[in-house]
Amino acid sequence: TWNVEHAEDVVSIHRRYFEAGSDIVLANTFGANALKYTDSKYKLEEIITHAIENVKKASSLGVQDGRETYVALDVGPTGKLLKPMGDLSFDEAYDTFKEMMMIGEKAGADLIHIETMSDTYEVKAAVLAAKENTSLPVFVTMIFDEKGKLLTGGNVPAVVALLEGLRVDALGINCGLGPEQMLPILDEIMEYTSLPVIVKPNAGLPKQRNGEVYYDVEPEAFAGYMEEIVKRGAALIGGCCGTTPSHIKAMTSRLKKSSAFEERKRTGTTQKTIVCSYGNAVILGDCPVIIGERINPTGKKKFKQALKEHDLDYILREGIAQQDAGAHILDVNVGLPDIDEVKMMREAVTELQSVTSLPLQIDTVNIEAMKTAMRYYNGKPMVNSVNGKQESMDAVFPLIQKYGGAVVALTLDEDGIPSDAAGRVRIAGKIIEEAQKYGISRRDIVVDVLAMTISSEPEGAKTTLEALKRVSEEYGVCTVLGVSNISFGLPYRPAVNSNFYTMAMQQGLSAGIINPLSEDMMRSYYSYCALMNYDKNCEAYIEKYGNQTPILAGGTNAPSEISLAEAIRKGLKEEAHHGTRELLKAKEPLTIINEEMIPALDQVGKGFEKGTVF
Repeated sequence: TWNVEHAEDVVSIHRRYFEAGSDIVLANTFGANALKYTDSKYKLEEIITHAIENVKKASSLGVQDGRETYVALDVGPTGKLLKPMGDLSFDEAYDTFKEMMMIGEKAGADLIHIETMSDTYEVKAAVLAAKENTSLPVFVTMIFDEKGKLLTGGNVPAVVALLEGLRVDALGINCGLGPEQMLPILDEIMEYTSLPVIVKPNAGLPKQRNGEVYYDVEPEAFAGYMEEIVKRGAALIGGCCGTTPSHIKAMTSRLKKSSAFEERKRTGTTQKTIVCSYGNAVILGDCPVIIGERINPTGKKKFKQALKEHDLDYILREGIAQQDAGAHILDVNVGLPDIDEVKMMREAVTELQSVTSLPLQIDTVNIEAMKTAMRYYNGKPMVNSVNGKQESMDAVFPLIQKYGGAVVALTLDEDGIPSDAAGRVRIAGKIIEEAQKYGISRRDIVVDVLAMTISSEPEGAKTTLEALKRVSEEYGVCTVLGVSNISFGLPYRPAVNSNFYTMAMQQGLSAGIINPLSEDMMRSYYSYCALMNYDKNCEAYIEKYGNQTPILAGGTNAPSEISLAEAIRKGLKEEAHHGTRELLKAKEPLTIINEEMIPALDQVGKGFEKGTVF
């Protein structure tokens, strides 16, 4: 309301920052959204319009050297957590941000600065609202703690992958920490991003003196830290809590005399292929990655029945079992002719993300299901798939361009699957070239040269392995295979699958879509990683096999029933309900609470405190 009722005071504050040397000044709109601003005295349009006008007026009064300045619509969080962690839906958050941003652009903002965000899902809603409803540049800064984590668990690689996938114009960090504490986080951001980086620290940490709060980094010290921050790569710098015009003036004065901007480390186009959930990033191309294949109805009668009966807990159990067995990414395919795949895919993706932090691979030929899943996915997913048919590329690439993702490229086109390696390599090149027209770099193309069953194509394995090696070497892209396809029609398939899996990794396979519950496959994986020194000091191999006998000897077991305590620790609502009902047949309610529920909740609480559970 001060934007309207005390405009002269707000203008005065903005003016002092322009006079101190600021090029961009944020409008007083941080909380100007329908969920935070509930005063009926003024409409949001009046509040935001006056806020933008106040900055413009301050610029005309405070900038006398002719430099170009900008007014930013300042967009803060809604103040609520999004589902499943909170009670605000993604669509409600999107609509809240959309209203702000449309008013801001109409009022004359030069850019949108989304800041002080601690949740990747909320920031995704905000970025989409900006991108879909305005033509303004979009800057985003997040709040990381000293461990490099967001409140909801996201780490630096996950945040960078998400925001780059959404095509923001600049990204970085603000608030929460002083400039010294931000240095290691900046270094990590620089390792992963190719975008301009923003750093806006607090003036140190808040302390009390004589009953008053103050920040413990004085202007000159702040300026010294900011010079180092620029040298380490920041392209846009400023201040957050506690930074007065004196801090900004000291910073700009020092940097005018410094060569820091000329010396600064530049961001480059990182070649890392990254997919992520809200809190876990997986980098393809270093150590081989396991994509769990079991959330897929193909050849699975029980899974088909679960989909028809809308038994989402079956899907969640499959996901958790694969996670516990060592999967890094979970493939999600819920396509059946007699169900609503669009609705089921969205539910499966959101429910899985409530119980596991593993990234997901959205596996569907239904473009509407793919679009819906990508929109509501909290992170940057794998997307399976696109192929060399023009129709497929025309449908899939705009979705990758808009929502971000690493897309699986199948080496087939209008003429089918080439029988030779050269043909598959040619199609891979065609897909990579077409993707570049949408601004999709080859780091976000993961090529599948297709494993053809050797029972019908005797040379199939040799052709696949040759194509795999050539695609890796000639295009420098990551690769993926549905490994078990190789053995269709043969007896004791795990033996063939596991040996082919090892051969494929030797030829450059980045990610195998396999059954992580198969002991044969996991032996191949752990052995290969130890032999190739991906597993330093054989630690993972020793942990896996050092003092236990493998349990899942054929590896096709479905996840067994779990205890109430385990259901609580995993966040499985239906399993917890069922477990409680069963225990009530033999135990008193208070006994169940004391012996099962409280110890499980205690473990969850300790995990949250340590930063391992969110």
